[in-house]
Amino acid sequence: MIRMSPDPRWIVPDWPAPRGIRALITTRAGGVSRGPWGVPPRGEGGMNLGFGSGDDAGTVAANRARLRASLPQEPRWLKQEHGAHVVVAESIETPPPADASTAIAPGVVCAVLVADCMPVLLTDSRGLGVAAAHAGWRGVAAGVLQATARALRARLGDSRAELLAYLGPAIGADAFEVGVDVLDAMCATLPRARAAFRPLGGDKYLADLFALARQALAQAGVDAVYGGTDSTYADPQRFYSFRRDRVTGRHAALIWRSSDWTA
Repeated sequence: MIRMSPDPRWIVPDWPAPRGIRALITTRAGGVSRGPWGVPPRGEGGMNLGFGSGDDAGTVAANRARLRASLPQEPRWLKQEHGAHVVVAESIETPPPADASTAIAPGVVCAVLVADCMPVLLTDSRGLGVAAAHAGWRGVAAGVLQATARALRARLGDSRAELLAYLGPAIGADAFEVGVDVLDAMCATLPRARAAFRPLGGDKYLADLFALARQALAQAGVDAVYGGTDSTYADPQRFYSFRRDRVTGRHAALIWRSSDWTA
């Protein structure tokens, strides 16, 4: 396959990852989806990567082929369940039930799909391993970020390895209205969770998913956290949002070790 450069409208994370670490987050643009999966206002050119989103399966496959052309290998997709299970990306043949994966082999692409849930990409300060996590509120409450950090350190054979994290686009704090059940679930996992909730009255709150992720990562000893500024809900031109549109596409967040660099 001929390798192509990523679409310039996609996001290359701005973080101090070690040399040899590659990461990419797709946006709404750069594909062939139409209608609600396209790009406003014409509803064309959408980069929907989610089977099961209601989009034509052949169109999604064409979008995935476009993405694959920018990657060293086929992404190791997951069957995401809003939980905290972490798998070894190198062992994936068909998508397993999991919400995060780790890789230490060069060229193996960890990947998650999102549309308001938060993608979190991780690597270590030496660039010897990578991980990707799907972190919606249920996953954060279940401890997916702590579990991913533990799993990556275990694969590195270093329980104290210094990790870096990048928070990709997710629903912003001004739009994420939740009930008391979400507050209670977060407080059961994160002692300072209440600080990330703004009361609206009537047992309703606005939740800051980025702030909750930072708390979870700090609990796992990950203090070097970047990103966390792009709201999917607030920018319909760039991002899909399930909460905003209901019928919508999915973005991918991907990370891998470059096969042409040895740390």
